[in-house]
Amino acid sequence: MNAHFPILSVLLWLPIAGALVVLMAGRVAPKSVRWLALFFSTVVFAVSVPLWTGFDTDTANMQFVEKLSWISTFNVHYYLGVDGISMPLILLTTFMTVLVVIAGWEVIQYKVAQYFAAFLIMEGLMNGVFSSLDGLLFYVLWEAMLIPMFLIIGIWGGPRRVYATIKFFLYTFFGSVLMLVAIIYMYVKSGSYDILAFQQMPLGMTAQVLIFIAFLAAFAVKVPMWPVHTWLPDAHVEAPTGGSVILAAILLKMGAYGFLRFSLPIAPDASHALMWLVIGLSLVAIVYIGFVAIAQTDMKKLVAYSSVAHMGFVTLGFFILFLIFEKTASTDGTVMGVEGGLVQMISHGFVSGALFLCVGVLYDRLHTREIKAYGGVVNVMPAFAFFMVLFAMANVGLPGTSGFVGEWMVILASMKANFWIAFGAAFILFLGAAYTLWMVKRVLYGPVSNSQVAGMQDIGKREFIVLGLCAIPVILIGIWPAPLLDVMHASVVNLVHQAVKSKL
Repeated sequence: MNAHFPILSVLLWLPIAGALVVLMAGRVAPKSVRWLALFFSTVVFAVSVPLWTGFDTDTANMQFVEKLSWISTFNVHYYLGVDGISMPLILLTTFMTVLVVIAGWEVIQYKVAQYFAAFLIMEGLMNGVFSSLDGLLFYVLWEAMLIPMFLIIGIWGGPRRVYATIKFFLYTFFGSVLMLVAIIYMYVKSGSYDILAFQQMPLGMTAQVLIFIAFLAAFAVKVPMWPVHTWLPDAHVEAPTGGSVILAAILLKMGAYGFLRFSLPIAPDASHALMWLVIGLSLVAIVYIGFVAIAQTDMKKLVAYSSVAHMGFVTLGFFILFLIFEKTASTDGTVMGVEGGLVQMISHGFVSGALFLCVGVLYDRLHTREIKAYGGVVNVMPAFAFFMVLFAMANVGLPGTSGFVGEWMVILASMKANFWIAFGAAFILFLGAAYTLWMVKRVLYGPVSNSQVAGMQDIGKREFIVLGLCAIPVILIGIWPAPLLDVMHASVVNLVHQAVKSKL
């Protein structure tokens, strides 16, 4: 499988080919569109599973590598490969796309073929971003990904969808232009767009700082880090449920992934020198955004702001490694911090995606996301209430759920660096509990608040399957995180060695 079958190319191009089939079916056989979308998304997930089963956990080398000349004049290659950092993110992408297709089964009645085709195209592009080892290919796929999400929010979104799409596009596009400048600079220096070659390339401090800032502009917007996070609540509130799920579960992870693939290994000295900036912004996101979330009256906005706070844990785990290394001269705690951030990325993908699906279930019934419109939902929707409480507890970081593992590892690693940083990070556990459980209390518990809530139907088989499939990894990672940690360990150890080794 590793040597012969082009598995990564299939994961990139099969969803895009499937999208074209779905679009054609929309013209000649509209009733088959949903089944075709489900077929292609399920096949793509099945194709991605051998990435896990055939993965060698003992090496940090890229696996399932494919390399072909693309634009020979500029030494650009179609170059794909995965390691223990990118492979779990591809599996998360293929898994969540299946759920998005099932979740939109009955809800989407307008331009159905185009809706599902947009998600399939985006799936292929996201898989390509996570597996690209050529800088220009990475950039092309990174930018192309904006287009289907732009259309998803702009066509199937809420009343302020045009405002939200333009804001989303401008924020993310501006940062990406600076990333392109950095990639071209490194190409001029090295004569190649090979990302692995960029990581080995000697660079002076000034060049590293400029490269780091260029990448920070692109990745901080995508994460999103405070203060460039303001596009996210608008995009989430206006996006259809499927758009919110993919935005939270996958697109936010791309910024954090960029830090690991580009910033830390390519500009280690600049990353070290500017770690306080990233750690400071991460702590502001964790604490300040937590208070902002408490004030929200719209369920979607509350979950969106909680995503900003949780992603602050991720960036904190990545950059705290320099402080730990300064203090202990050992990479043990640094590896724990980065692995904690990665586990938090995967966990947040499942948990936030599931919470947006839960909000979507309620919205489909009452067509409002205002918390005050609900109350006593557990009395009429007990099965739904079970799932919503489970995902809320995972969002809080309850032991036994996936949300606990990553946050606990980041806090433990932070403690090795600085007590007050660890204390600030741990503070989110109280804030997270405050805004999440207060929302659950007002929506689910108490007497049935009005006749509309009294008439709500509990989740059907389709919704049960979607929420049930989300619940499995949330509980599995919470109880048994070892397989996930084993897969990423060798790659994280290698990354940490690159990050703490000076290029000066």
